Amino acid sequence: MARLPRLTSAPVLAGALVVLTMLAAGPLRPYDQMFQGYWAKRYTPDWWLFLDTVPNAIAGQAVCLPILAAVAIFIAWRHRTWHPLAVVVAAEIGFYAGIGGLKVLLGRTAPAVGEGSFLEGGLFSYGWYGMAYPSGHTAEAVLIYGAAAYLLLYYTGPDTRLRRRLTWLVALIALNAIVVAFYLGYHWPSDLVAGLLAGGLVLRCIVNVDRAIARRGLPFGWSYRLPQRSSAEPEPARDTHRPQPLPVPAAIWLRTHPFDLPKPAVTNLQPLAADWSTLVPGQPAPASPERKVLTPR
Repeated sequence: MARLPRLTSAPVLAGALVVLTMLAAGPLRPYDQMFQGYWAKRYTPDWWLFLDTVPNAIAGQAVCLPILAAVAIFIAWRHRTWHPLAVVVAAEIGFYAGIGGLKVLLGRTAPAVGEGSFLEGGLFSYGWYGMAYPSGHTAEAVLIYGAAAYLLLYYTGPDTRLRRRLTWLVALIALNAIVVAFYLGYHWPSDLVAGLLAGGLVLRCIVNVDRAIARRGLPFGWSYRLPQRSSAEPEPARDTHRPQPLPVPAAIWLRTHPFDLPKPAVTNLQPLAADWSTLVPGQPAPASPERKVLTPR
């Protein structure tokens, strides 16, 4: 895992994408035509519609974008910051401008309308079938779900187990996109591999820019911080007790009333003595309890 960041760096991914594009335009074309086929309709025709509407749709915008938006909105509300929403916007711009622009620029025909030649397709000539390279679903599986995993890791701390689980989850989603698209026959095999590289490259660029902004800060003094939630301060409780008179210190009372001190009465004083203690003069002695003598019968 220590070599993984180097293998997924922007220069490595960009170089691999350029090399693969050159190979796909020449030496790999016979192999693309050899391995491409509508395998689902040939071997499992009853499952073709299910594979197209369920597993293949996992990497589509209708599924992955709401998941990324839900993760970003929850984190933004929890941490009171615009940062997750900015990552969502950057991922969408990167997909449509970066990967979409690459698809339009290269103009490779899909298996349904051509032989996989570059610069022979195009949006106006064949529509979506004229922009097969790189695969959009495979790129979205890496870019969109990778952005969601990045946000979760960014705000939960360096948890090794969570990082490993999210990495495997994104890898499984990307593998699902490749296998299903290949089995359905929508793309040439090199399109699917190029989608992985293109999605990873855009994601790496977003992560690098985001980390640079985190170190240096936003320009013009901008901030990601959202205004804090206004909490209504509780009203102070009303004092319903009656005010008590303040005690007068003894020294002040003695100075102001020196002759009003109460005098203790010495008449009718009863000594504090218990029945079993010393006899009090003038009072009869308490009777001792009688003892019962037990006589044997």
